[in-house]
Amino acid sequence: MGLLSFFSKYVAAYTVKKQNQWASRPIESQHTVFMDLLEGAKNTVFGKDHGFEEIVTYEDFKARVPIRDYEDLRPYIDRVVAGEKDILWKGKPVYFAKTSGTTSGAKYIPLTKESIPNHINGARNMLLNYMHETGNYDFVSRKLIFLSGSPTLEKKNGIFTGRLSGIVNHHVPEYLRRNQLPSYETNCIEDWETKLDKIVEETTPEDMSLISGIPPWVQMYFDRLQEKHGGKKIKDIFPNFSVFVWGGVNFEPYRTKLYQSIGKKVDTLETYPASEGFFAYQDSQTAEGLLLNVKSGIFFEFIPTEEYFNENPTRLSIGEVKLGVNYALIVNNNAGLWGYSIGDTVKFVSKKPYRVIVTGRIKHFISAFGEHVIGEEVEKAMKAAIDQYPETELREFTVAPNVSQDEGQSSHQWFIDFAQKPADMPAFAKVLDEKLQQLNVYYQDLIVGNILRPLEIVSLKEGAFQEYMKSEGKLGGQNKVPRLSNDRKIADALMAYALEG
Repeated sequence: MGLLSFFSKYVAAYTVKKQNQWASRPIESQHTVFMDLLEGAKNTVFGKDHGFEEIVTYEDFKARVPIRDYEDLRPYIDRVVAGEKDILWKGKPVYFAKTSGTTSGAKYIPLTKESIPNHINGARNMLLNYMHETGNYDFVSRKLIFLSGSPTLEKKNGIFTGRLSGIVNHHVPEYLRRNQLPSYETNCIEDWETKLDKIVEETTPEDMSLISGIPPWVQMYFDRLQEKHGGKKIKDIFPNFSVFVWGGVNFEPYRTKLYQSIGKKVDTLETYPASEGFFAYQDSQTAEGLLLNVKSGIFFEFIPTEEYFNENPTRLSIGEVKLGVNYALIVNNNAGLWGYSIGDTVKFVSKKPYRVIVTGRIKHFISAFGEHVIGEEVEKAMKAAIDQYPETELREFTVAPNVSQDEGQSSHQWFIDFAQKPADMPAFAKVLDEKLQQLNVYYQDLIVGNILRPLEIVSLKEGAFQEYMKSEGKLGGQNKVPRLSNDRKIADALMAYALEG
């Protein structure tokens, strides 16, 4: 065991002990965060506008602070971006995490000196939990690769601005930076395909032990490695590769293809990061779900998804949630986001401690016919079909409605890039459809009532999604294709890549 591995053993034990203390007292932990946030922002413009000085309880807070998305909070954020201080949080942000918006173009999410530890420590604590539970300390002494956005930062009114993954790259601890790949120069390459070739070149001769990234982009990296090495499995290129860290999408649709490329099973660790905070992380190889980060500068709220679009939806704190219910996630944090809807939906799978799974996006659904199918349902349906046809390998897929003027001819279209097609495509589609009916009674009613016909699979040419993302200027990095859409924008673009027959 190397010196770094030896040191990690003791740090891991201490970190897990401290974590267990706050995780075992979630309501108290959240109350402490809540009061600290009010104190930190009471003298800001937002705090004065919303009477933070007079807020004593969560009920007071809900009465004064409405739910907002980026557009709703934008009048305050624009003042922060313009360089004003003490607007949403005391002082000025240290960074802006720049993300692609919807109606507003680019979004600028503030990161403050108080909020940065949340982003850094969440990932650190996840790795330390893994070490403590499994006894695998050796991987930190070998090379670690993080497939992320460029760390190049620009300045906006004196505040460093860039992608979250690039910002975080500047805060990687020195003891890990020595083993980190790709190099800073390579990481700064903006063109994804050029960058990928350079990453393959840099990592090929190295002793890689941990690989981190969004699964579809990691698969692209594996494909390039195998091309360079005559089809060798990743385990033969990197014999000590043992840990795969991922986040941003559901892993299941990619699992078969990734493990086929690797050639062996490796331990996986899931993260739940966003520009607005590092919300949760996998703290165990045996327990379901991700540990909610209840004492890290974020006060969480939860809205039952069926009430989200109501004028006055129910808002719940951590002690009021139920297991197995889909909630829209709302955050209040020490970067100055208040009653902020990040657009994600989660479901609690444990209360001792509080663990969640990410079930989708509140605005990513199909309800063209009143069915309100969500991401969790299409991914469970896909898993059921692959379980029955295990030869199937996917690169990527998305789902969209296909509205026909002819009665009973409308359907859902599943656009799929197969690395290996199922042996019986009609039977595969039948399993998909039947499972989706089991999961969503409204969809089932529409099928039974002949309002919808069973789903249609549109097989796409290899690399279709990559080409689509490239055409949108979103190839690589932290970008991902929505799992489903309620319109035809993506679907119509993907039709150009459909295979005949």
